[in-house]
Amino acid sequence: MMSELFGIFASYIAALPTRDILTKDDLLVSTFLLHKEKEIEIYYAPFDYVNEEAKIILMGITPGWTQMEIAYRCAQQGLQRGMDPSEICAYAKRQASFAGSMRKNLIEMLDGVELPKALGIASSALLFSEHRDLLHTTSAIRYPVFVGGRNYTGHKPHLLKTPVLRGYVREVLAEELKRTGSALIIPLGKSVSAALQMLIDEGLLISDRCLLEFPHPSGANGHRVRQYANRQAGFKSIVRAWFERQTD
Repeated sequence: MMSELFGIFASYIAALPTRDILTKDDLLVSTFLLHKEKEIEIYYAPFDYVNEEAKIILMGITPGWTQMEIAYRCAQQGLQRGMDPSEICAYAKRQASFAGSMRKNLIEMLDGVELPKALGIASSALLFSEHRDLLHTTSAIRYPVFVGGRNYTGHKPHLLKTPVLRGYVREVLAEELKRTGSALIIPLGKSVSAALQMLIDEGLLISDRCLLEFPHPSGANGHRVRQYANRQAGFKSIVRAWFERQTD
């Protein structure tokens, strides 16, 4: 799917304006539109790369506008450098994933469930640098979703009650998780946990792989600290058990 979709859009990406920041007028256009249904619009972005050797998966709900814009600029740079599609998509995903202040909270939370100990590294921060090979980042809905022109948050409309979104989870995400079978999955936020629970209920995923109900690390999540504290011990147990299982 990666090479097919990227191949379809590569010439259009190469033809985008070359400047420091791309605009919504550049990217939220019919050329890149994958699906439109009422107020829901799903656009292509080069997030197709899957790190099949990953040991940990960090999963958001869907890439937002900021991540989309960064990924397109990176893809354009990759095409200009003559990189192959797999390298371009990996580069774009690496540059766009969990950038900004949220990363600090996320690293603290991952350290707090003893993920570095399980992985044999000094800090979860290294997953974003020298140990990037251990990490796969993705979304419940792989491609950027906008509702009424705004970033989709997973709530309105309800992900699992919306056929096109549910279809992406069941078909695209389930296949991606199958390809990364040795990786522990950390879903960021309730909507992502609900998507994984659907796959578990349908027999497409085992619950042992998932830190379900892991709080979203955004500073805007006012309940994050309390929710995390209440579940931290349970998360530690799941992390420890999963990686012990992988070494048996």
